[in-house]
Amino acid sequence: MNRESMRQVWIRRRGEASVLEVREVPAPAPARGQVRLNVAYAGVNFADVMMRRGLYPDAPKLPAVAGYEVSGTIDALGDGVDPALLGRPALAMCNFGGYSEKICVPAALAWPLPDGADLRAAAALPVNYLTAWQMVRVMAPVPAGGSVLIQSAAGGVGQAVVQLCALSGVAVLGSASPAKHEELRAQGLAFVFDSHRPDYAGLVREATGGRGVEAALEPRNGRWILESYRCLSRCGHLVLFGFSGAAVGRRSGMFSSLRTLAQVPWLAINPIRLMNDNRSIGGVNLGRMWGEGARTAVWMEALLALLNDGRLIPRIDSVFTFDEAAQAHERLEGRGSFGKILLEAGR
Repeated sequence: MNRESMRQVWIRRRGEASVLEVREVPAPAPARGQVRLNVAYAGVNFADVMMRRGLYPDAPKLPAVAGYEVSGTIDALGDGVDPALLGRPALAMCNFGGYSEKICVPAALAWPLPDGADLRAAAALPVNYLTAWQMVRVMAPVPAGGSVLIQSAAGGVGQAVVQLCALSGVAVLGSASPAKHEELRAQGLAFVFDSHRPDYAGLVREATGGRGVEAALEPRNGRWILESYRCLSRCGHLVLFGFSGAAVGRRSGMFSSLRTLAQVPWLAINPIRLMNDNRSIGGVNLGRMWGEGARTAVWMEALLALLNDGRLIPRIDSVFTFDEAAQAHERLEGRGSFGKILLEAGR
């Protein structure tokens, strides 16, 4: 009997976006406790770019398939799975492999959606919004009337932070390239500045009446850490959630990683300074939360309730086909996107 086939986007080797390649492979069958999704959309994240650049330590050995999140329809079930899930629209988290027309995941990592749900919005939810939730609801919660600084405010995580803070009455200050400032102001940001500006702490303090922000969220690492730290108020929290400073186009590689690490203020932010400044610093890496399924499931359920109620509306920047995956990576890596980039399967 002929086995069903499907298409996937593979990263052939480390390099530019041109190393992405569509391949036809046998479709997987769900094992016990798994569901299979017929994928409609797959999210594109910076971790995928870092994987392609050879800068993501948790990635599988290349060649491999990237992708952490998908939406679609459950079209097959493994043994032990509730039969009522068959045919349901759903979103799912996957530990790589999401750039696929079909994917099998543990049933616990697939969340059913209401009939007629917006599958584009669903695919944009897991990585960006779980990261934002962990930062502003769990690790650095800010009370109503407080303020948060989010770097790369127009990115997928940045837009999730903007929406979650709006729901809780928290003012948002953010950085982005100048072409995005007008739209960010229209979204209600209290203050916006150029993301390439190296000396922004004074501006942030001025915009907050000299107090500083209760939380600063920094995805760039390297030399940016100390400047974001200087934006904090007393009892403020700095949360690091990326290493994007190491990805600088064709110059990306081991040298850019080492340079970024060398610029981290290892000595300037030390335990004694943290105590004297009454501040804290932490980090978020959603890829290291796979063993915390019970905890992250609670966050996802809360996010889905907000999505289903229309209180969260993920901003979609653009949608590319599998054959256009290189263009999707180039848009994300070039920092030209505003919101989430998706790949549409089956086209």
